[in-house]
Amino acid sequence: MSVTLAIDAMGGDHGVVVTVPAACDFLEKHTDVNITLVGDTKAIEQVLNKFSKAPLDRIQIIPASEIVLMDDPIEVALRRKKDSSMRIAIEQVKEGLADAVISSGNTGALMAISRYILKTLEGVDRPAIATAIPNEKGSGTTMLDLGANADCEPMHLFQFAQMANVMVQVVDGTQNPTIGLLNIGEEVIKGNDVVKQTSELLRESKLNFYGNVEGNDIFKGTTDIVVCDGFVGNVVLKASEGLAKMMSGMIREEFNRSGFTKLMAICAMVPLLRVRKRVDHRRYNGAVLLGLCGCVIKSHGSADRFAFGFALDRAYEAAKNRMVERIADAFMAETKE
Repeated sequence: MSVTLAIDAMGGDHGVVVTVPAACDFLEKHTDVNITLVGDTKAIEQVLNKFSKAPLDRIQIIPASEIVLMDDPIEVALRRKKDSSMRIAIEQVKEGLADAVISSGNTGALMAISRYILKTLEGVDRPAIATAIPNEKGSGTTMLDLGANADCEPMHLFQFAQMANVMVQVVDGTQNPTIGLLNIGEEVIKGNDVVKQTSELLRESKLNFYGNVEGNDIFKGTTDIVVCDGFVGNVVLKASEGLAKMMSGMIREEFNRSGFTKLMAICAMVPLLRVRKRVDHRRYNGAVLLGLCGCVIKSHGSADRFAFGFALDRAYEAAKNRMVERIADAFMAETKE
């Protein structure tokens, strides 16, 4: 079975100079994939012409006259830019012409347009954003929500856990993943009413609920999945990204202080490169917008060619293994019970 991926070629900080080369790389690795590039036809073709070995028979270009900018208000992206590359790419999934859509564009706009065009799955109250965060085990901890829902009720958090449970099985191949509920302590008596009520729902469910986890458990890899509301999740994500950037800068600064420290850096190069590879956020690129009637993947806005390839990988695995249909089936089964 072939898989068709629709790419918002103009999205993100770099646009076609990243999305088109990454698409060509991906097609070289996967002979069962077709790609639809949506955006400025001339700009796309200019980059494609540099790849003489690109399988043009598996690449389709669909023109779009507008681009959703990173700082565009949601209202502008949703109501005014109706011929944007982001919107046209999402419509490919809606019309059944693509199995998944990938964009590096404005997160708020992508969620708003996707929810407007694709709608939410039956039984799902709110879509959520999920992604993997590097942990010391080298696997990655899936965390959600990361900003789509600032205020949540217990049932919303419970549904996030249900959706992530299916996603991790489909995309990561982890059977019966463990689920942790982010809290200020592991004890059952800790946390606010929303967290306590969510904990009860998870304990009573058939999900593999580990219990409450704390912030450091995300990076330990204590559980495969960590659930929280979008406000907390977004703060954790941005704080961890900021810490990683600060530590990287400090290490670089210290090794460049003198000739002696530069020599030490050369001696430590191999372990430093290994650590860098283990925590390289680019390898975890590709957040999944869960709960929609279609597969939507959000790549980081600053993603380079290497990182965008991982977003394509996640889209491919999700589409090939029918992630959306399996989430829908899980909610239908829950409703019957």
